[in-house]
Amino acid sequence: MTVSSALEFAKGPLFVLTFSFMVLGLLRRLLSQLGQFRSSVRRLPDQNINIGVNVRDSLLWLLPVRHLYRNRPIVSLASFVFHLGLVVVPVFLVNHIDRWRSGIGLAWPGIGPGLADVLTLLTVAGVLVLLGFRAFDRAGRALSKPGDYLLLVAVAVPFASGFMAMHPAYNPASYDGIMLVHVLSSELVFLLLPTTKLSHAVLFFFDRLSSEVFWKMPVGAGDRVAQELYGEERRV
Repeated sequence: MTVSSALEFAKGPLFVLTFSFMVLGLLRRLLSQLGQFRSSVRRLPDQNINIGVNVRDSLLWLLPVRHLYRNRPIVSLASFVFHLGLVVVPVFLVNHIDRWRSGIGLAWPGIGPGLADVLTLLTVAGVLVLLGFRAFDRAGRALSKPGDYLLLVAVAVPFASGFMAMHPAYNPASYDGIMLVHVLSSELVFLLLPTTKLSHAVLFFFDRLSSEVFWKMPVGAGDRVAQELYGEERRV
């Protein structure tokens, strides 16, 4: 099989298969969370959930100027840029939208190559910062598993290869070769999105709302938990 034929297969049947897996996997996770959410709400003494406040707080977290950790602002900013690029570049790059238009007739407003380049480079830089944090910071190493490193690398590859494909001066391989890497690595991310922690980049709003319900303890629950943990003398 030549590189060109492999690229055509990756863009065709393999793309349909992996994209379908991603959509169905994310839908399954969403339905599962909806079921847990419904059960949790039914068990709450106070079932008054302020959806409007939760939506507002979630929107504020999209621009988390007030939520950047003071002790690690660079790592926090890198994480924000990483998640932003992970969603915006694949979904809103005009080149990607053109493929959707030619394939299924759907299109939406997008961003041009210039802004996409900036976001792509920032995303790759964010990955490098997060990798450095996990590798060289004591707290980062303690919290990190091998899969966390591999996940960051897996996300960085389609961004880096896509940038090289659009800029031949930075491309050490042939166009078809680097595009094959770009497409295959993107399809790997399709498989990882519903099966790893990357899913929260897509299910962000519902995760925030679910957390509000899951952590809404009944009145007096805090005292009972403290009593079980520390005895009668401890109250919260």
